[in-house]
Amino acid sequence: MISKSYDEIIERVRDTLVLAGSTFRPDKTEAFKRAIETETNPQAKWILETMLENAEVAGKNRRPICDDTGIPHFLLEIGEDTPITGKTLDAIKEGVKAGLRTLPGRPMGIMGDDSHRIDQSGGLNPDSAGVEPAPILIRKCKDNVLRLHILMFGGGPAIRGKTYRIFHKHNTQVVMDEIVSWAKESVSQLGCSPCTLAIGVGRSHFEASSLMLQAQVDGNYGIQSEMEQEITNRVNETNVGALGLHGDVSVLATFMKVGPQRASGVRIVCLRPCCCFEPRIATVEL
Repeated sequence: MISKSYDEIIERVRDTLVLAGSTFRPDKTEAFKRAIETETNPQAKWILETMLENAEVAGKNRRPICDDTGIPHFLLEIGEDTPITGKTLDAIKEGVKAGLRTLPGRPMGIMGDDSHRIDQSGGLNPDSAGVEPAPILIRKCKDNVLRLHILMFGGGPAIRGKTYRIFHKHNTQVVMDEIVSWAKESVSQLGCSPCTLAIGVGRSHFEASSLMLQAQVDGNYGIQSEMEQEITNRVNETNVGALGLHGDVSVLATFMKVGPQRASGVRIVCLRPCCCFEPRIATVEL
């Protein structure tokens, strides 16, 4: 592996953040096309067509795909012999700032001390780069590379998401039924459908949330496991449809990642009902 210079990393991260905030991945574009073909409600079909057109225009012009430009979240994959230093992390942080200014991101960072940030009395930072990114999640990869996945998380899915325990009763279907119940409620309330359901099942709230993020990185709209397909099909039966106008496609796909489990009566599950424009994700090798 040839390590990149500090300035090169900044440029690559900047461009990747802009790509994440302005484009659909190819598999998502194909998922929208399939949804348009199968949707029987004319209004919902028109909405899906408009969403896809919006994505194509945003991608062409490298401009935000949604007004809620999102909070940067990261998964950093590190190869076995790949060097990484604090300076690398500093370059990633600077690249994020440059990317938020270039996109541009919506200025929505709250200023002030802990209390001010909680009650929102510190005022808005007018700088797009004032939006602080989430902590970096790290995992090992088989390739001898340093690979960064950037995801832009909007506010709506965070409001309608849920991380909580489920008593499994030694029956996977019990957990599945509870997840479907959460998903039906969140999709019906989100407004920005069709959704992509991102689900993590772990041993703690942190682990479940981490798995939920990894599910978005590893997910593919053209590939659904049996459990993922069941969740997608059952939530689509609600007839919520695009933007809640009723229709056949309320969920484009489900991305689910199940981690290690412990001998316990509960499973900790994190569900994020990603909006019609999420996952907003792009990847770069540094």
